[in-house]
Amino acid sequence: MIEAKVIEDSFHTYSPGPEGVPKVSRITTLQLKYPRYIHAEFLTHRMFSRNASSSRAIPVGRLAQASLADMVEPILWQKNQPGMQAKPEELEEVDREQAQLIWRNMAVVCAKGAEDLAKLGLHKQWANRPLEWFGHISVVVTATEWDNFFALRAHELAQPEIHALAVAMQTALEESNPQELMPGEWHLPYVHDEYRLLPLDTQLKISAARCARVSYMKHDGSTASIEDDIELYHRLVGNMPIHASPCEHQATPMDFFNESDRKLGGNFKNWVQYRKVLERNFGETFS
Repeated sequence: MIEAKVIEDSFHTYSPGPEGVPKVSRITTLQLKYPRYIHAEFLTHRMFSRNASSSRAIPVGRLAQASLADMVEPILWQKNQPGMQAKPEELEEVDREQAQLIWRNMAVVCAKGAEDLAKLGLHKQWANRPLEWFGHISVVVTATEWDNFFALRAHELAQPEIHALAVAMQTALEESNPQELMPGEWHLPYVHDEYRLLPLDTQLKISAARCARVSYMKHDGSTASIEDDIELYHRLVGNMPIHASPCEHQATPMDFFNESDRKLGGNFKNWVQYRKVLERNFGETFS
């Protein structure tokens, strides 16, 4: 139900000053899967760069099937009380079984309704919306700082689902071994070793496109080719208005740049973010 896996993990060693002790700065990209109904809580953490699967892009039939076959249900069926936290105790067994039945019946009704709307020709950006109540969302997230998120979300008072997500992310980070990058080398999520001999510009485009999809795959389930990735990149960044968020996940050690370029880090610390390089080259800030 809730998953967190490391896609790319990098570090570099830098000196904070002429006499400073060398320090290590780490950047990590995770691919996550969690209930869509906690996505709004995840979005409140501004140190994260994120892209997520969109209900506007996934075919209705595929999303309807997933909402039933891989249905989201509460981790705990705890009793109600005033305030944001539920009571520690769960519903009695009979009531819990009844609540699960009601929940699942609602999912069946929503899946049928979404497919009926699609048959009438309604676009998936509307027909898919009720399925979000029972579905997962796939998210790629990149950051250099995680402590505040874990302090708030890996906490006993957090909603059980986002608590479980935070714990899964902590575990994934602890078990991962970051690879060292030298000045001029880039952190490139979703770029396999066989692509590393391609021109850097091509690698950056491939990474950005796959971060936009949160996958190596296209929305129809087929494997994306390099040409597919570059075409998507140019649809996102080559047209106005520019959709630049998928270009936030690629980064290179800050010490390769001048001191005056510190602002190129964006929401990253000690790393230059690809999006900020593009903004500098375009001469404007992307909203």
